[in-house]
Amino acid sequence: MNKNNKKTIKNNSKGKAVRKPSLHNNIFFYLMVFFFILLLFDFIGSGDQVNSKVSIGEVLNRIQKDAVQDVTVSGDKIEILLRDGSTIISEKESSISFDEILKNNNIDRTKIIGEYKVVHRVSFDQIITPLLMFGFPLLILFFIFRQIRGQNGELMSFGKSRARVFDKNKSKITFSDVAGSEEAKKEMMEIVDFLKSPEKYRLLGARTPKGVLLVGPSGVGKTLLAKAIAGEAGVPFFSAAGSEFMEMLVGVGSSRVRDLFRMARESQPSLIFIDEIDAIGRQRGMGIGGGHDEREQTLNQILIEMDGFDTRTDVIVLAATNRPDMLDPALVRPGRFDRRITIPLPDLKDREEIIKIHMKGKPVSDEVDIEKTAKKTVGFSGADIENMLNESAILAAREDRKTILQKDIEEAALKVTLGSERKTMQTEEERRMTAYHEAGHALVAANLKDMDPVSRVSIVARGGSLGHTSFPPERDRYNETKTRLISIITTSLGGRAAEEVIFNELTIGASDDISRATKLAKRMVTEFGMSSLGPINYDIAGGGMWLARDFDEGFQISDEMAAKVDLEIKKIMDSCYSKAKEIISEKKHILGKITDRLMEKETIDAEEFKELIEE
Repeated sequence: MNKNNKKTIKNNSKGKAVRKPSLHNNIFFYLMVFFFILLLFDFIGSGDQVNSKVSIGEVLNRIQKDAVQDVTVSGDKIEILLRDGSTIISEKESSISFDEILKNNNIDRTKIIGEYKVVHRVSFDQIITPLLMFGFPLLILFFIFRQIRGQNGELMSFGKSRARVFDKNKSKITFSDVAGSEEAKKEMMEIVDFLKSPEKYRLLGARTPKGVLLVGPSGVGKTLLAKAIAGEAGVPFFSAAGSEFMEMLVGVGSSRVRDLFRMARESQPSLIFIDEIDAIGRQRGMGIGGGHDEREQTLNQILIEMDGFDTRTDVIVLAATNRPDMLDPALVRPGRFDRRITIPLPDLKDREEIIKIHMKGKPVSDEVDIEKTAKKTVGFSGADIENMLNESAILAAREDRKTILQKDIEEAALKVTLGSERKTMQTEEERRMTAYHEAGHALVAANLKDMDPVSRVSIVARGGSLGHTSFPPERDRYNETKTRLISIITTSLGGRAAEEVIFNELTIGASDDISRATKLAKRMVTEFGMSSLGPINYDIAGGGMWLARDFDEGFQISDEMAAKVDLEIKKIMDSCYSKAKEIISEKKHILGKITDRLMEKETIDAEEFKELIEE
């Protein structure tokens, strides 16, 4: 940390940065109090004078009547002591003296019985008025100027790094705090060893890797793993987001990069972590017209700084992104980000460990089955699981219970994926149509061998849907077959098929099902090569990065081939819809039973649905 920051920042007991109170701010406060007191005295003084203040004509009249004892003239202010002992005050014009006023009104000064004197003294108003007119506005401008300078640093310190520094003695996060990602943790242990024992590798001629790229979906724990590396190695940890380097002023981003790497070198061995590096690391020249904008200058500076590391520099740069395809090739080449560690969504075992960690500190009932919960959360990231358990605790508290039950966790899982329950004012006909729609999804899925078993069927509105049918995967899948993809599309169209077969009518409720089914069919044809067109990629709009790089030379297909692609998509959709209608027509009596039960109970679980199918 630079010297300027040392003067203004200290660490509290929790390791968080706390800014000391500014001396100039205290001075401004005291000056404000001082001016307020002056104004208060002036107001009180003027209030006391209002009751005894008279016009200059009244003063002259009293002098004529020999009622005036003494007269004291101080500037434009005239103080008169009357013969009865009371005092009155008056004011004259600045351009004329009191002697001239007496002379103009044919009054002899001898009419003043006592003393007549002219004094020269500075009044309170003469002091306070210039201060208020000139001093106070200047003080306000000075304070505003200091506030502008104080916005995240001094006015001329835009180029200073905004990275948060975690001291090596206060970073308590280690790999034991990170559940799952065992393969990733093994690779990261090598980096920890590099930082702890660099000489061991230098003796063999090995150099410390300069950069490590953490790749994975959002919420899998990339930032947490980066902190764990710093905690395990016991080195300073500089954390910054990619967007923090960007400013409106040209050159600020590259200046902040230089300052960040300078601080890291001064504290080596150390770690730099840049979250969401795709914000500044996108491929250069992707903008229309090319351009040499601020983002590209910042990226160029990062490339230069990483090239500047020598074999004796013990600084490792960690970066996280969920869009590795967008990064510039110069950034991910060997010598810069030497390693790429992929952090996937947690599998069954990992989810169990994550659930156990997030259950700590929560009063969970003994009936909660962690294995069952992990099986029902296929596709959940670590952040999703944490959110699910937090929502389950909120549900339990809402019902004034002291423990979290299994039903709370299951309801929270639905809330995370589908949204909260909402009450809708539907007619009986609309509810029955929704029940047939959801029953159609469930019945079609139950009659396709590649589909996972139905877990729940409900006509309770959630999010933007009037009902839902859940069939979470029984296991983690890392590959899909054409047969299973066809089954997924057929199941998606089961609701529309039930509407047509039963009511001979169509509703807008199937729009989302049709959209998802069409997208999957399109990918089967254009990306997966699962059609009669063969294993050729026809993805002309889906967004390979070649389209963004070569904006003017994008891959094109003929109108004839585009028509063939559309025809293949239609064939898949028509075939799946026909299959769904066939199942609905053959099992119409079972469909009616499922619908009647839904109208009665609104929600059917897996066991009850299985009994209806077997009957």
